[in-house]
Amino acid sequence: MIKALCWVLVVVVADQLTKLWVVGVFLPYESKEVIPGFFNLAFVTNTGAAFGILAGEQNIWRQLFFVGVAGVALVVLVGAFRQYRNRGALHVAAIIMVAGGALGNLIDRLRLGHVIDFLDFYYRTHHWPAFNLADSAITVGVGLFLLATIREPEPTEMGSETHE
Repeated sequence: MIKALCWVLVVVVADQLTKLWVVGVFLPYESKEVIPGFFNLAFVTNTGAAFGILAGEQNIWRQLFFVGVAGVALVVLVGAFRQYRNRGALHVAAIIMVAGGALGNLIDRLRLGHVIDFLDFYYRTHHWPAFNLADSAITVGVGLFLLATIREPEPTEMGSETHE
């Protein structure tokens, strides 16, 4: 459990350091082209969830909602860790990434009242909403968890298998 918590901390620290770097280098809503026609680094604030969902709601209710959801998610993730820790490294890595990402964004919400996003991908007129390292960790973690669940069969108890 301690090793897993250390890895969660690595994700949180990486997320927070990248956000601090963006705040130190960019002005709010400033954008710098990195790969022309494809990728920018930008300083964007997001008071909502993914893609700005709930951004228009009153601040106190929005904050309570996001803190509550993050709290419930972290409790569920601790339970998932206990259940899946012996089922394989992929499950554990997935849970670590989701927990680290959730904590990274929760820290922003508690400290700033919004999340700092800075990874800005686009192609021609198709523009993906900006996101951050915590969002990436959550997304990759969920994908890894699904992959691990599909790849690893459910453990069976001895003697419970039926033979035809």
